[in-house]
Amino acid sequence: MKHQAYKKSQGGFTLVEMSIVLVIIGLILGAVSIGKDLQRDAEYSKIKQKFVDQWVQSYNAYYKRAGVVVGDSQSQPRFMVNGEDYAAAAGAPVSGGDMTAATEPNAICQGVKAPKMTRADADVDLHAFFDRLGIRMPPGRAEGLEDRYLYLDSNGNPQEVQVCFQWNRPGTAEGSGNVMVLAGLTPDLARTLDQMIDGKADAREGNFRQQGVANSTGGVAGIEWVGNNAQDQTAATASATDVTDNQDEDQVITLVAVYKMNQ
Repeated sequence: MKHQAYKKSQGGFTLVEMSIVLVIIGLILGAVSIGKDLQRDAEYSKIKQKFVDQWVQSYNAYYKRAGVVVGDSQSQPRFMVNGEDYAAAAGAPVSGGDMTAATEPNAICQGVKAPKMTRADADVDLHAFFDRLGIRMPPGRAEGLEDRYLYLDSNGNPQEVQVCFQWNRPGTAEGSGNVMVLAGLTPDLARTLDQMIDGKADAREGNFRQQGVANSTGGVAGIEWVGNNAQDQTAATASATDVTDNQDEDQVITLVAVYKMNQ
């Protein structure tokens, strides 16, 4: 009797019990994975609402208060970002007429030019323009860094969005006119913002586009954003499908987008 009682007390889990435990573990792991995706989606929505939208509002507030866009001359407006420092190319008119050959004014950034911008140069006094008119900028990353926003990419590494403004002459690949430049976007963040702003993720259509992607063919389907989260910052060229740099510890490649302003 003692021997039988001892054997009974040493019995292990049944197959059914083990199956239930494994199912529970699987559900927990799945919930954690889904939770991370939901958290990242919530962060992207926050970037749109608390940073991108508020910079658009600040830009519009500047136009409403000054009567001109950021950096333009109030006495001799040219309707260009940084138009006060505008310089015409040889033979190009100062305003009006054919502007395709015009020399573009420097972009306006803060502190330093944003990474991967194609504009050759930038003036770095963005905050000063808004401070002069008493316009409150979005909180951004911190006091003095209102043009920046820090977030984590899909690998958990820190990334930073930076805002600049510039005027693009007619014929510019990503569209002409006054635009807000957003540098430091991971491909999934860029696609998410495009979906929120234009209703679909299309690198060459709408008000939100990828820098350097030309809208040269009408009446055809758009194209994907050139770059994906399987590429890291050292990738030689961005690609929508390349997966040669797929390492979990890498910092995800970043892209530059332009957002067409209304003024």
